[in-house]
Amino acid sequence: MKKFFNGIKQYPSAVIGLVMILLLIGLSIYVVITIPYSQAIQYWRGGEDVIGDVPRTAKPIYTNWFTSRKLPETMVIDSSNPEHGIEKTVTQVAADMWDIQMVFEFDYPYDDFPQEFQVVLTATYEEKSPFVTLTWYTPEGERIKIGDINSRRSETVRFDLQDRLVRSLGGLPPRIGLLMIPESDPPEVQKGTYELHIDTIVFEEESDIDARFISMGQVHGVAGTDHRRRELSLALLWGAPIALSFGLLAALGTTFTTMFIAAVGVWFGGVVDEIIQRITEIYMVLPFLPILIMVGVFYSRSIWVMLGVVILISIFGAAIKNYRAIFLQIKEAAYIEAARSYGAGNWRIISRYLVPRIIPILIPGLISAIPSYVFLEASLSLLGLGDPVLPTWGKIINDAQMNGALYNGYYYWVLQPAALLMITGLGFALIGFALDRIFNPKLREV
Repeated sequence: MKKFFNGIKQYPSAVIGLVMILLLIGLSIYVVITIPYSQAIQYWRGGEDVIGDVPRTAKPIYTNWFTSRKLPETMVIDSSNPEHGIEKTVTQVAADMWDIQMVFEFDYPYDDFPQEFQVVLTATYEEKSPFVTLTWYTPEGERIKIGDINSRRSETVRFDLQDRLVRSLGGLPPRIGLLMIPESDPPEVQKGTYELHIDTIVFEEESDIDARFISMGQVHGVAGTDHRRRELSLALLWGAPIALSFGLLAALGTTFTTMFIAAVGVWFGGVVDEIIQRITEIYMVLPFLPILIMVGVFYSRSIWVMLGVVILISIFGAAIKNYRAIFLQIKEAAYIEAARSYGAGNWRIISRYLVPRIIPILIPGLISAIPSYVFLEASLSLLGLGDPVLPTWGKIINDAQMNGALYNGYYYWVLQPAALLMITGLGFALIGFALDRIFNPKLREV
C-alpha cells in the first residue's frame, strides 16, 4: 500500500481522482447512517402524504444566487412551534362558546409570486367541530376574507380552491391576487408585511386548534423538487451508495470470476479449455443490452436481479481471451515447474501461483470497469427499466424525461444527477489511467 500511494503521488490527476472517489465514499457512508434505507424508501414512494410542506417542481435555492430577480422560497409558520412566536388569544363570548384568535405576520420580500397558499388546521374536540374564519390583510391594511370552514380534526384549506375568494379577486389565483399591487397590469408583487388572521369559534371548553400556514415557493431545498413534491436531494444522496455498490460488485464479480475461469482453462487445457473458449465466443456475440431489457420487461427490474444477470453475462466476456494469453506465458515459468516437482495440486497452483501473478495487471482494469457499470445502471433506469423502489441518479433523469423537464425549463432536474455521474466516471478514470502507468512501466514512456 505504501508503494501504491507513493506511485499515486507522482500523478496529480490521480490524486484529484482519488479525492473525488473518497468524497463519494464518505458521502455514501454518511447517507446510509443518517438516512436509514427504510426511511428513504418510504419518503421516495410515499407521495404527498409523506412529503408534507414541499412545493411541486421547485428549483434549488441556489438559483437565487445567480439571478437578480429573487424567487420566493417556501415559508412555513406553525402555531404549535414556540420558535415561530404565534400567540393565541382566547375569549369566552358565551356560556358554551369561546373565540380563539391567532395572527400570522410575515414579510414578503420576493420579486415573484409563490406556487400556492394553504393552511393546515389541527383541531381538538369531542363532538362539536370548531368554526374557523380566515382573513388576509395586505401591507396597506386592505382586508380580504379567505373563507369560513367547519374544521375537522385535520383540515387542509387550499386558497386556490376557495371559489368565493377567487371571484372576489376578479378570477385571479389567490397566490397572485393576494400579493399583487392593486390595478397593476401585468400583476406585480407588492412587497411588505402581510397578516393572516385565523379566528376560531369552539363550542367545548377543552377544544383547541392549531394552524400551519404554508407558502409554497418557487425555490426549495438544496437540490429542488420533482413533480411528486419529493426533494431531489434524497435521491442525489442515496444515489451515491447505490451507484458505487452496483459498480463495485459488478466489477469485482465479473473481473475475478473471468480471471479464475481463464486460469482453469489454461491450466487444465484440452477439452476444458476448448469448452471455455467456445462458450466465450458464443457470449461475445450475444447482445448485452437487449438481454437486460428483456429481463427487465419480462421478469424483474430489481437492481439485484439486474446485477446478477450482468455478472452472469459478463464472466465469459472477451477478457477471458486476454487473461488466457497471459496465463499461457506464466504457465511455462520456472517456478510453476518447481511447484509441480514438489507435488503441488492443480487448484493450489491455480490459486497460489497463476492468479496472483496477474493481479497487478488486473487492478487498473477493475478500477476502470466500475464507472462503466455505474453508467449501465443509470442507462437502464433512463430506459424505464431501473428498480422502481430505489432512488437513483438514473431514476431522477428518467422522471425528468417523462415529465418534460427540459421542455419546461427544469434543467436542474437533469443536470444535477448527470453531473454526479460525470464526477464518478471522471474520478475512477483518473485513477485507472494512473494505475496503468504504475503497474505497467512500459506505459510511462508513452
